Amino acid sequence: MALSTNRLSVDHRLFHHLIVHQLLPTGGGYAKLSRMQAFLMWCILSKIEFCFPLLMLKTMVRAFTQNKSVLPFGSILTKIFQHHQVRLEGEVATKLNKEDTYNKSTLNRMGWKKQEGVWTYCPKIDQGQRIEREDQEENPPWEAQEET
Repeated sequence: MALSTNRLSVDHRLFHHLIVHQLLPTGGGYAKLSRMQAFLMWCILSKIEFCFPLLMLKTMVRAFTQNKSVLPFGSILTKIFQHHQVRLEGEVATKLNKEDTYNKSTLNRMGWKKQEGVWTYCPKIDQGQRIEREDQEENPPWEAQEET
């Protein structure tokens, strides 16, 4: 059973957002937490080392083998190439969208509102039944670990 991202705290929800956009870029919806995303979050939160270059390579190979996919890690690879003074003349630059920066409006788009100084998840009205069902689901692994 996949975990719902609505069950995550604001910190973990933002962390998940960073993972799906930067560390494990994926197409499609972001309402569910995949096993790999949960594992990666658990590793980082638990300070367990993992091989990020291998993760990047496997993600790029998977993207390359799909019909409709964009090669991930463009911004990270650009930084690496610039650091090692790889010439990038002739490459097409892509400007970042406002959605690519993290700020208050990012959290608002994700359904979080600051009320009396506390970030609170405020779902849309038509999501009530789904949220009730998700309340019955398991906690993310790092939260279950904290409870014991």
